[in-house]
Amino acid sequence: MITEETGQIYYGWKIVGAIFVLLTFTSGLSFYNHAIYLNALAEQPAFTVSIASTAVSIFFLTGGITGLFVAKWVESYDPRICITAGAIVSFCSLSVLAHVTTTAQLFIVYGVFGAGFSASSLIPATTLVAKWFKRRRAMALSVASTGLSLGGVIITPLSILMVESLGFEIASPLLGVVYLLGVIPVAWVYLRVSPESIGLRLDGEKPQAASLSLGEESPEGGEDGLFFREVIRGKFFWAISFAYIFLMAAQVGGIAHQYGLVREQLSEAETAIAVAILPVFSILGRLTGGWIVDQMSIRKFAIIMMILQASSLIILSSGFSVITLCFGLAIFGATVGNLLMLQPLLIAEAFGVKDYARIFSVTNLMSSWGTALGPAILGLVYAANSNSYQPSYVVAAVSGIIGLGLFLLGGPLLKHSKSL
Repeated sequence: MITEETGQIYYGWKIVGAIFVLLTFTSGLSFYNHAIYLNALAEQPAFTVSIASTAVSIFFLTGGITGLFVAKWVESYDPRICITAGAIVSFCSLSVLAHVTTTAQLFIVYGVFGAGFSASSLIPATTLVAKWFKRRRAMALSVASTGLSLGGVIITPLSILMVESLGFEIASPLLGVVYLLGVIPVAWVYLRVSPESIGLRLDGEKPQAASLSLGEESPEGGEDGLFFREVIRGKFFWAISFAYIFLMAAQVGGIAHQYGLVREQLSEAETAIAVAILPVFSILGRLTGGWIVDQMSIRKFAIIMMILQASSLIILSSGFSVITLCFGLAIFGATVGNLLMLQPLLIAEAFGVKDYARIFSVTNLMSSWGTALGPAILGLVYAANSNSYQPSYVVAAVSGIIGLGLFLLGGPLLKHSKSL
């Protein structure tokens, strides 16, 4: 954390802290809050669980498509402008969400919301962190992305209380204001484009060490990473991309319907507490995972997380007691935290940062197919089985198992190798 030249804390860690805060608000008000919005909308006469689930799917699909343009922007321009625009769009979407009256209106608002989320969250955030770190990239990404889970711990329970006490029509615009105020100030006060933009070097190293880190005089030859055209020739890119379609379908589908699953068994007050189990263990899992990936193979750790995700979804589908419900949510939460972190980390470790934003935006687009389909498919299975969530979570578990199989087909992670 201390730079070798000045003995001061490397500014990159301030970037990590700022991204941590930014992701807390963006994920809490979108990713984890979808279960709340879904149930609030489904209680209105105009919408059903299936329609609301489809709207969530549209959110992730448009977010994935928007990510391709976001990647080009953050590589060429100040990412703070992109983040600000995304926050404003998200604010507008949440402000009108509770007032839509037709399915078409709902789908349009969710599509716009997805674009705003994409512009203000994961792609610009992970791109910035990857640009500021190399040696401690795994730890930096794990700490920064812990904000994704903290949003579920802090923002989601507060959102539940706001919706239940104020009503959805009042709470939704207020949550939009929180999105705006939680993202824009921290972006402009703390975020910077790159170490070089403020006269620093990657990792805060001395000139000679920094030169080697950047690959400018690397004895092994070449720069830090591969171009996109090189990456797509190898099987590892396609394996991780297709694997994450199914992994995200299982994960986001499970998260989107967890509120309904828990509420089947518990009171409203107990539900507000129970839904915090998943993000709490997501934080614990991610922080532990950041340390573990410094000690063992990232690929092996990813495989373990995929196995645990499928296992937890099986537990949640098995006709639970309160104890097994909480246990399943805890294990699921630990895998949620790590699998979200591992996707950008695997990309950065395998292919470097030279073309990171473009590579990650494409694999993120593909995984968005899973995030789009997961909530909708689980919602359809729920409706087709007498409004029971157990069969839905069986489908989620199967999707997770398929994702694991596809990932294994990618073979070992050979860092920055054109044969990946």
